[in-house]
Amino acid sequence: MNLALYLFLDILTGMVISVMVVANTLYGQATTMGVSLIVNHTIGLTILSVILLVGRNKPAIRGPRLKAPWYLYFNGLFGLAILNLNYYTVINTGASLAMASTVFGQSICSLFFDLTGWMGMQKRSLNKTKAVSLLISLAGILVMATSGDGTFALFYILLGILAGVLTMTQMVLNSTLAVYKGPIRASHQNFIGGLAAGLVFYFLLQGEQTLAGLAATPGLPFLLVFSGGTLAVFVVVSTSYVIVKIPAVYSALLLSSSQILMSLAIDTIFFDSFSLPLLLGSLLMLLGMGGNLAADKKANP
Repeated sequence: MNLALYLFLDILTGMVISVMVVANTLYGQATTMGVSLIVNHTIGLTILSVILLVGRNKPAIRGPRLKAPWYLYFNGLFGLAILNLNYYTVINTGASLAMASTVFGQSICSLFFDLTGWMGMQKRSLNKTKAVSLLISLAGILVMATSGDGTFALFYILLGILAGVLTMTQMVLNSTLAVYKGPIRASHQNFIGGLAAGLVFYFLLQGEQTLAGLAATPGLPFLLVFSGGTLAVFVVVSTSYVIVKIPAVYSALLLSSSQILMSLAIDTIFFDSFSLPLLLGSLLMLLGMGGNLAADKKANP
């Protein structure tokens, strides 16, 4: 698979994430966000378990089964932290600032992975052209932050940045585990960790609300209940496969910008809402990433 196909898969994944977030949010509003997390992870784990069972004799599905570092098996725990960090950032700063701070965290973290080669990522250099391109992408993030009526609360913006850092770290860890176990089995482990963390956290701290939300679930539309977990399988498997194939900063910017553009399309078509700063910001992010691509192509013709 060549670079263009990897980039296309990243774009498609970002678009799917946008739809998944809408589904998860609607389900969370109908029950609780904890119930949404638990049910989505249960559905995703079930789907991946069936795939592994049916394809147990196919090398592409069962994976290489190599011994992996122990810490990679706890990757799924990040999802619980990310969910709560995003929640508190959104309610205290507004959606636009929360999105911008998260994207900034993802970009900085991905750049760190690329420059250091940490967690098995390919080490890459930074030249003047790439630096200027990254500044253009940063300008796009700042433009995004001007959208809406959010409140600039530094502590919660830092939480949003942390959410972005954890999101990128989770993707890199999962893709590294995929090198040892294959994308399907690595994603399966991710869902196990996320489900275990969600069950413990929400039943201990929000037991009554969680039970009430689970009891209400059978009365909800089938598509609302099952779409989030099903789409999550595609997202986790896709990112497990792609992240180690291209620079992490490409993945961060492509996933974020395509997610934002898809969200804008959903808002415009279904909710009659449009944000010019988010559109301009995401286009600047793509322009900056295009500069990085051109610099890489010039260095490796």
